[in-house]
Amino acid sequence: MRRTVMAAAVAALLAGVTLGCAPDGGTARKSPAAPSGYTEMQKKVDAAESALARADEDAAQDDADR
Repeated sequence: MRRTVMAAAVAALLAGVTLGCAPDGGTARKSPAAPSGYTEMQKKVDAAESALARADEDAAQDDADR
């Protein structure tokens, strides 16, 4: 009987460790919700990246003109 109890305890411990170490704690993965204002911020980031690219092009052209 003692072996059975020990085997059950070890099995429960291994199951708990396996679930605890699984990605997302063993829960079903859900797609994260976009935070409020995310789309607006993405537009601002895209605009800033475009402006930076234009500035880089202008600087490279200025260097080439010299």
